[in-house]
Amino acid sequence: MKKNIIKFIIIITIISISSGCTSIKKIPQPSVKHPTISSAPDSSYYFFTRAQIARKKGDFEKAIQNLEKAIRIDPDSLFLKRELALVYAQKNNTDQALVVLNKILKTNPDDVETLILAGKIYQNLKNAAAAKKIYQRVIEIDKSRENIFLILGGLHIKDNEMSDALSVFRQLVHHFPASYPGRFFLGKIHSQKGNYKEAESQLKKAISLQPELVEPRFELLNVYRAQEKKQNPEKIYQIYKDILERNPDNIRAALELGLYYHEKGKFRDAQKLFIRLGKRSKSKFTVILNILQLYIDKKKYKDAINILNGMLKGAPESSAIHHIAGLASYGIKNTHRAMKHFKQVKPGSRFFQDAMLHISYIYQDKGDVNKAINHLKETLNKTPDDPELLYYLSMFYEDTKKYKEAETTLKKAIEISPDEEKFLFRLGVVYDKWNRKEDSIKTMKAVIKLNPKHANALNYLGYTYADLGINLDEAERLIKEALKHKPGDGYITDSLGWVFFKKGLYVEALNLLKKAVELVPDDPIMLEHLGDAYHKTNDRVNALKFYKRALQNKKKNKAPLERKIKELTEAKP
Repeated sequence: MKKNIIKFIIIITIISISSGCTSIKKIPQPSVKHPTISSAPDSSYYFFTRAQIARKKGDFEKAIQNLEKAIRIDPDSLFLKRELALVYAQKNNTDQALVVLNKILKTNPDDVETLILAGKIYQNLKNAAAAKKIYQRVIEIDKSRENIFLILGGLHIKDNEMSDALSVFRQLVHHFPASYPGRFFLGKIHSQKGNYKEAESQLKKAISLQPELVEPRFELLNVYRAQEKKQNPEKIYQIYKDILERNPDNIRAALELGLYYHEKGKFRDAQKLFIRLGKRSKSKFTVILNILQLYIDKKKYKDAINILNGMLKGAPESSAIHHIAGLASYGIKNTHRAMKHFKQVKPGSRFFQDAMLHISYIYQDKGDVNKAINHLKETLNKTPDDPELLYYLSMFYEDTKKYKEAETTLKKAIEISPDEEKFLFRLGVVYDKWNRKEDSIKTMKAVIKLNPKHANALNYLGYTYADLGINLDEAERLIKEALKHKPGDGYITDSLGWVFFKKGLYVEALNLLKKAVELVPDDPIMLEHLGDAYHKTNDRVNALKFYKRALQNKKKNKAPLERKIKELTEAKP
C-alpha cells in the first residue's frame, strides 16, 4: 500500500504545479539575477552559455570551469551558483554540490530554490531526515509550493510517520482545498489509523474533485469493508457498479465484485460475472495477469479458486485458466485437483512448460522421482526441442545420481541453446558430483569465458581448487572476483574463508567463516568449516559447539563429523 502511495506522489510531483497564490503571504525572497545577455567573451552570460553547451555534451568538468568564471564576473548571482551545484550533482559529486548550496544558504537562509535543490540532493542520497527538515523549512517560508507538501508528506509515509504525514496533508488542504492528492492521502491515512468517518469524508471529497479516477473509490471500498458489520452491502455493491459503469474493462472491480457476491451468497450474480470474465480472458490476457497479481502472487488461493471455477464455465478449454487453477489448487495442497488442471494445459500454450514442470514437482513431492522423470520424458516427445524441459529433466537425474543421463540431457540442451550459461554451469556441477573434477573445472572455465561476471561459476571453480588444495592463489582471486558481483553472499564468503584455511591462515579464515555462518546460519558444511577453524586455533569449546550444530543440520554422511566430535570429546585438555 505504501509503495503505491509513494509511486503516486512521484507521479504527482513530476507535474508542473503553479506556485502563484496571491492570498498566501510569502517571506520575501532575494532577487535572483540571471546572467545579463551578452555575447562578449568577458560577460557572465558568455561563460554560462559555454557551460550549458558543455553540460549537454556531458563534459561536466568544462561546465564547472565556465560556471566558476561566470560567478567570478557576477558573484551575486544565486542562479549561477545553483547551476554550479546542479552540475556537481549531475557529476555525482554531491558533497561539493552541498558545499556550494550551504554557502548560498549561509547568506540567504530563506532562498527557497536553493533549499529545494538541497532537499532533492539529500533525497537522492537517501538522507530522508535531512530532506524532510529542509522541505519543512520550505513550506514554512512559501506555502504556495503544493508539490513540496506532497513530497514531504510522501517521505513521512515512506518512513511510516503517519502522524507527521497527516499534519503535512492537513496543511496542504488548508492552503489548497481543491487538492485531489491532499484529500486522497488524508483519506488513506485516516483509513489506516481506523478513523473511518474522516477517511470516508476525505475520500468522497477526492472523488468529487476527480470523478473519473477509480483509486479513491477502491479506497472508499476498503473503508466500508473494514467496518463490514456496520455497512449495508448495497452501498458496497453500488461503488463497484459505479466503477464498472465508468470503466467496464476494470478487471479488478469485476473480480472483487464477483467475490463479494459469492461471499454474500449471491452465487448466481457471482457466476454471471465470472463467466463473462472467462469469455473475456480468451482475447484479453490482462484478465489472467490480474488474477495472477491480485490472488496467486498474494497467496489468496481460495479466492482464486472461486473465481476460476466460474471462469472455466465461460472458457472450459482455456489453458491459461486451467494453469492458474492448477497453481491455486497446488497452493492449498490439493495436488489431485492441481494435477487435473495442469494436464488440461495444451502444447503451444505459454503455460505448457510450467504446467508440465508442476506435474513433475507433484510426483517428486510424493516421493516418486521416477514418475517425475518419465512424465518429463513423455512431455519431451511432444516438444523435443525445449531446452528448459531438458534442463529440469537433468536436475531430476542429478537428484537420483543418474549422472550419465544428466550429462546426456544437458548436452542436448546446450546443443539447442549454446549461449545459455545456466545449462553449462549445471553440467559443471554434475561433473563435480560425479567426481569428474577435471571435467568440472574445464566446464566452469567455459562458463566464465561465456560470462566473466558469473559469480556462481567463479565461486565454484575457486572452491573446487581450495577443496583439492591446488591453485590456492588463483582460487583466492576467483572468489574475491565472485564477491565483487555478489557482495555479502554467505556461501562465497565461506569459500574465501576455506581458501585461507587451506593456506594455513587460520585466524583470517576464522573471521571470514564466522561472518559466513552469520549470513547462512544452518548450512552443515559451513558450520563444519567454522568448527575446523576453531579447532585449528585451539578453541575446543567452540569447535565442538559448531561440529554439533553441523551434525544436527546434516541429513546424510554423518560419520566424518561424528568422528571429529568423538576425537575432540575424548582428547585431553
